[in-house]
Amino acid sequence: MERVVLVTGASSGVGLALCRRLLEEDGRIHLCIACRNVQKSEATRDLILATHPAARVSTVEVDLGNLVSVLRVARELRCRFQRLDFVYLNAGIMPNPHVNFKALWHGLLTGKVLHMLTTAEGIMTQTDRLNGDGLQEVFATNLFGHFILVRQLECLLCGNEKPSRLIWTSSSNARESAFSLSDYQHAKGRESYSSSKYATDLTSVVLNRKFNKQGLYSSVVCPGLVMSNMTYRILPVFLWKLLMPIMWLIRFFAKTYTLTPYNGAEAHVWLFKQKPEHLDALVKYHSCTSGLGKSYVEPRKLDVDEETAEKFYQKLLELEKETLERYSDLLD
Repeated sequence: MERVVLVTGASSGVGLALCRRLLEEDGRIHLCIACRNVQKSEATRDLILATHPAARVSTVEVDLGNLVSVLRVARELRCRFQRLDFVYLNAGIMPNPHVNFKALWHGLLTGKVLHMLTTAEGIMTQTDRLNGDGLQEVFATNLFGHFILVRQLECLLCGNEKPSRLIWTSSSNARESAFSLSDYQHAKGRESYSSSKYATDLTSVVLNRKFNKQGLYSSVVCPGLVMSNMTYRILPVFLWKLLMPIMWLIRFFAKTYTLTPYNGAEAHVWLFKQKPEHLDALVKYHSCTSGLGKSYVEPRKLDVDEETAEKFYQKLLELEKETLERYSDLLD
């Protein structure tokens, strides 16, 4: 039987590269690409079919930052498929990113600059806002929309003949110091992206505890530093062009500088080929690239407290109950 693979955020960057690489691994899969609008979905499908004309590619439209959109696409997927084998929870946003050059200079003086450049710790801030559902936009798009999608698709993910997989795109920027249980949407902070990615790591840990016995397994990956639409918004394009030779040089010392979306999708594709029962639920799989351009995967222990993860999961369930009461007409 063909495997059904759903990829969110498939229109560009790591998502698009992932779609192409998955078809290179197994041209028999049914690839379902999820993008924010019809035009992007169709354009992405055309791009993929241009290099894989025999592939079976379908599309769905979903804005992960809009709960009505998430609930509608979940209903559509439940009607369309009997099961889902892989769900790549890849869509994400980093609005209005700002570089703290003062902090970067301090890192240079204190010898911490390489760590800062590979994790963005202390040098990257974002300006967040409320969305139409009254949720913080970054939290809603990067985590909560995906969480609701997974919850709505449990009937397609659990109890199948073979295990189903959730693979979340996290980040090395996921840091406990940016996350707070009392402000888990990060309304009061300036590092909403980092907070949302740490929340992703926490969620994945608990999902394994709750659903492994039902045949559903969850993993988190870091694509490394990839030059994509998201990255290019951090600095003016002309400045990136000036910095690129330096970044290629840094890659000899910073293996997480994957730079290209193709390299950034390495861990995603590696997990596609693994048996989930043999994976460690407390590990994040990092896409890495050597200075000479060889891609590989490096597992690293997640910096998460399992008790905090459980408490956060309960808060997600409470928020789910509170928000879905408004949209009961979209629930089966």
